[in-house]
Amino acid sequence: METILSSHSLHPILNPKASISKNLLLPSQQPRPVSLFLSKPITCTPKKPTSQLVKPSLAEPRNWFVHAQQGLAALAISLALNFSPVLYTGNAIASEFDVINEGPPKESYVIDDANVLSRVTKSDLKRLLSDLESRKNFHINFITVRKLTSKADAFEYADQVLERWYPTLEEGSNKGIVVLVTSQKEGAVTGGPAFVQAVGENILDATVTENLPVLATEEKYNEAVYSSAKRLVAAIDGLPDPGGPQVKDNKRESNFKSREETEEKRGQFSLVVGGLLVIAFVVPMAQYYAYVSKK
Repeated sequence: METILSSHSLHPILNPKASISKNLLLPSQQPRPVSLFLSKPITCTPKKPTSQLVKPSLAEPRNWFVHAQQGLAALAISLALNFSPVLYTGNAIASEFDVINEGPPKESYVIDDANVLSRVTKSDLKRLLSDLESRKNFHINFITVRKLTSKADAFEYADQVLERWYPTLEEGSNKGIVVLVTSQKEGAVTGGPAFVQAVGENILDATVTENLPVLATEEKYNEAVYSSAKRLVAAIDGLPDPGGPQVKDNKRESNFKSREETEEKRGQFSLVVGGLLVIAFVVPMAQYYAYVSKK
């Protein structure tokens, strides 16, 4: 057992007997101290591990601060976009003024600012109105807007567009402007002297009172615009008036009965109640009389 504990493979600290036996020898006989035991702890310095531990602790707060700055910047931008009154009012009232400032459309005859017309309707309008202009030299523009804030009604706005787009009499004499306001369910038709004379007052009034408001009330904006265009073109060509849409009678039938029906039902009800009362009194009395007579 003692031989196993004094094995050379064990460290001197773990083998106390070996260290005592070495101290009992003479100084000349004692072996020189081995520097391996002291050199290992000295050379194993903790500089590298500590530097690795310190760097993450310093970088983590720095990364957190950068993320916090980015988050605050994104929040500030979001609040500015959502609550800025300048941006909100600009989007709310910019449409009608943009239509006036942009001028007449160059490649088409339609400015669909309300975004209610389909591609098929725009294509049909372009084909119909371009054919009219090539034959009769009359140019008609159709405009749709959601809401008017600068003018009282569609007629004032249409006149303003005509004066702004065609400032001289020569430019606007054969021009026509048709405006449809989707939120107010109304429209207007205006134009230069030559255009008004070619269409006629009756067709102009009929288009404004029938085609545009009736179909717009039913939210049939494509039909309202295209039917108005066909009616104006037919008038300029001297063809028979195709007419406007038929106004539907939206009156609902009343669920209340008339006075005559009420009186008739009341008489029938009185007869039924009277008959039930007679049966309720007469039948028990007859049964009682029959029972007493048997006795």
